[in-house]
Amino acid sequence: MPEAETSRVPEPQRGHATTQRLFRRKTVIVAGLGLTVLVAAAVAFKLRGVLVPPAEALIRGIPIAPPQALILTDLPGARGPRILLFNGADLNDWDGWLGYSDPSETYRYFHSAGPIGAGGIGNDFKVVVEDGEPAIYVKGKTWGSLTHKGDYGDYHMSLQFKWGKNRYYPMLQPQDSGLLYHSHGPAGAVLGTWMRSIEFDIIRGQLGRFVPVGRGFSSKTTIGRDPDLFNQRRRYMVGGREVDVTGGVSWFAQNATDQEKSVGEWNTLDLYVLGDRAIHVVNGVPVLEAWNICDAEHIGARCEPLTHGQIQIQAEGSETLFRHITLEPIKSLPRVTLAP
Repeated sequence: MPEAETSRVPEPQRGHATTQRLFRRKTVIVAGLGLTVLVAAAVAFKLRGVLVPPAEALIRGIPIAPPQALILTDLPGARGPRILLFNGADLNDWDGWLGYSDPSETYRYFHSAGPIGAGGIGNDFKVVVEDGEPAIYVKGKTWGSLTHKGDYGDYHMSLQFKWGKNRYYPMLQPQDSGLLYHSHGPAGAVLGTWMRSIEFDIIRGQLGRFVPVGRGFSSKTTIGRDPDLFNQRRRYMVGGREVDVTGGVSWFAQNATDQEKSVGEWNTLDLYVLGDRAIHVVNGVPVLEAWNICDAEHIGARCEPLTHGQIQIQAEGSETLFRHITLEPIKSLPRVTLAP
């Protein structure tokens, strides 16, 4: 056999050696990426109290919130004609919007499809007769909103609501809806489902809590610490510590007391807004007051006072009915005080 042929490496062996070298390179790359991720996670863990203050840090040093009996005084008179936001016959003054066909995708970063978009009136939102009177029925199976076409500020709004029978995955407990005010911007801008807004939360057991819907909002209220609350433990308290409600870890302020009636009964909600202030009232009892409500959507921008906007009724997993939806212009706010 010639010398050149005896010294040549057979082709199958050379291919095997190349495969081994590629495998070793990939192993080194993957190991390096894994180490980078571990180091980044360790640094983030060390800085967690700096970058995102823990919820407990937000209430440290705040006094316990004692039970408070609150009342409204100095109720303002109407400074103009009452406006019927629901005419009792149709939803021509409202626009419907639906989020994702699978509501469990609402809070995900990636979605199998986009929001459904404009629509829902006649099925998800419709006029029905309940207890002998016309009411707006919100199905809630697909999350979204029913938005009034008007833009309002400086008003006293009143409505009645009650829960329907059905609840839908993934929001089976607790029953959940919402009155979203000072709404502005495009429909579906928040999680593909709602307009940016401030929420008078309609949620079983926490009726009237204050929630910014969307990034960039800021407001102030006074709170006490409630150790019985599962999250944040920040309950509205007259004379409490003034705090910011900005989203993130401090994304809501809890209602002072639970004034909700039994399921199946109508509850009356009153919302007073004047300038950048708001008062939430449940069945005649004030449960929260907020002020300096403002919007700084872009980081570093001046926080512009949020004083007006559209009104949304939220669909979020529960059948809900609404009626007697009215609005009156005002030029002063009532006072929230301790009962004598």
